[in-house]
Amino acid sequence: MRKLIVSPLAITALLASLVAAPPASAAETAPAPAPILDPIPEDPAPAGLGLVLEKVAQLPESEPSAPPTDDRLKRWNRINHVGELPDRSGRLFVPDLNGKLYFLDKKTRTPRAYLDVGATFAPDFYSAAGLGQGFGFVAFHPAFAKNGTFYTTHVERGDALETEEPDLPEQPNTGYHGVLTEWIADDPSAGTFSGTHREVLRFGFSGRIHNLQQIDFNPNARPGDPDYGMLYLAVGDGGNGNVGANGGDPQNLAMPQGKILRIDPSGTDGVNGEYGVPADNPFVGQDGKLAEIYAYGMRDPHRFSWDTRGSKRLFLAHIGEHEIESIHEIEPGDNLGWSEREGAFTFREDDRCHLYPLPEDDLEYGYNYPLAAYDHDPPADWDCRSDVGKAISGGYVYRGKLDALRGKYLFGDIVNGRLFYTEESDMKRDPAGEDRAQIYELSAYTTAGEPVTMRDLAGDERVDLRIGSDAKGELYLLSKANGTIWKIVDTRRFAECRTGPARVGHAADAGDWSPVTPAKWRFEHGQVVLAEAGEARPGPRRPFEYAVLDKGPEFASAQIDAQVRLDTPVAESDRDVIVVFGYRDDTHFYYAHLSSDNTVYPHNGIFLVNGADRVRIDRQWNANRSKGAPPAVTDANWHDVRVRHCAGTGEIAVYTDGADRPVFTALDTALGSGRVGFGSFDNIGRLRDLTVRGTPAR
Repeated sequence: MRKLIVSPLAITALLASLVAAPPASAAETAPAPAPILDPIPEDPAPAGLGLVLEKVAQLPESEPSAPPTDDRLKRWNRINHVGELPDRSGRLFVPDLNGKLYFLDKKTRTPRAYLDVGATFAPDFYSAAGLGQGFGFVAFHPAFAKNGTFYTTHVERGDALETEEPDLPEQPNTGYHGVLTEWIADDPSAGTFSGTHREVLRFGFSGRIHNLQQIDFNPNARPGDPDYGMLYLAVGDGGNGNVGANGGDPQNLAMPQGKILRIDPSGTDGVNGEYGVPADNPFVGQDGKLAEIYAYGMRDPHRFSWDTRGSKRLFLAHIGEHEIESIHEIEPGDNLGWSEREGAFTFREDDRCHLYPLPEDDLEYGYNYPLAAYDHDPPADWDCRSDVGKAISGGYVYRGKLDALRGKYLFGDIVNGRLFYTEESDMKRDPAGEDRAQIYELSAYTTAGEPVTMRDLAGDERVDLRIGSDAKGELYLLSKANGTIWKIVDTRRFAECRTGPARVGHAADAGDWSPVTPAKWRFEHGQVVLAEAGEARPGPRRPFEYAVLDKGPEFASAQIDAQVRLDTPVAESDRDVIVVFGYRDDTHFYYAHLSSDNTVYPHNGIFLVNGADRVRIDRQWNANRSKGAPPAVTDANWHDVRVRHCAGTGEIAVYTDGADRPVFTALDTALGSGRVGFGSFDNIGRLRDLTVRGTPAR
């Protein structure tokens, strides 16, 4: 073996080079960023407000163009929008992805097929795979009453893939065509279509999802405005916008996929001579960039709408990959960041299961981050390659006649049907992506005042929720599960029931209360004081120590108002007091748990003891994240508490410190009536200024 011989000169040179070498940069030495396990810790908060829903119509059953292999396509029908014709007729229109366009009579709301898009383009018309394929959308020209013009989108396969060529650059391995068609009715007032049609634009997509989504005209534009008659098209990324040959398409300004386009459908200077390009589009005249693009960087730009009587802003509901459902304001040239970003987080192609922090130089990219967003919070055993079952359904800023909703952007979740809003005035751009408007969750009611969920109304766990609007700004909800449309006809406060006529107050004497352990209690200076911590007792897991109010009757529906204080030192963890209601005996009652800890199951929520260990019943507990509503009591100060219990409906709402919105809500009818109480598990605290108003139990 040869020996390595190093001369003294070489050693000297090596040492000199090491001394002269610059230290490693911070980027080279800094640890790689860790994935973010809970991108948006703030869950939607209870609104304390509900929508009263009236059934409008049920549309006919329909079937996809071929037997689907995806069970999510096996629905009553696949209605996906409702709007009002811009002709003052009061007729509503409803497209069905399976092929037909329906009109609903103004008075009877009876649906009637106006046009069969599927039959017109058969056999190439395709709606048998992909949640958005088929007859995707319809948009009526604002002057439809005079010109009879409207536009539709649909998907084609079959011979069309061989005989037709997309007009704009297509994705590699194109397997589906998205087609924009113009129709001109001979008689705009007719109940069925008769007229002509022409193809305006054809797109090529590689995947079966995220094809053409909504198309629409700006309702704020008037004749003579630059935006009047300009058609906006939401174009998805084809379902492959983050991987493989299509991975860069949403960021590639030479491709139409993953964009919002804006065209002049009456123009002729487009690539095929069948449409025009508005001269004020942001990328007009720029080499290598499609002049049709209005905004870009999108995965699935599902639904958009303009604020019609307020700010006039354009809002987009954007469906995320596996984590973020978001609402954006869209202005010319905006880049939402996909697939470099998902929401206001870094998306990495090498780790599709997690999101990462933004880089330090992120502001240089100028991404348009969400005005409001919620995350998926999947269970711990979730396979990140699968659909977690959450997707935003975009809505509208409400400007109709219902005062309680005015100025709120209403939207929902497509899959589970949850209903949300955020205040339009709170939705503000933040280049850093940190300042997001709070999202509030709405309840729902029948016109008889019965609490319901959209799953109840749809009769299915998968609601397939969509939201539409009429010309007056009144909103409608739709479900593919049973093909039904409901109108929002009123609002109702959660737990809005009569709590009277009985009233109990001035109840701070020892004779007014029955404690579990009398020696642990003091009644002094108008206060009910739990002076010594309770201890666990035999039987079901329940609060250790409490006192029941004997004064006055048992109550059915009731409102409890009081001030409470925690005397346990703030430095100690898991501090709590409870307000009891619906009390029948020591193992049958409800209680509101007011705690400094919201990360464990038995704290900070609404609970039921019903002959067994206490069970959490509030709607704010996120079991996948072991997290509830924000802590209700974190200090040693007095706090106002209000508990409303509606015995008939089972609605329960808990408010603190005079807030307009509850901190907890629940819906439970196990115990209809009972007495009121106060206590804790193993802490000390006190109550004063108690007033109970309610309906005496019979």
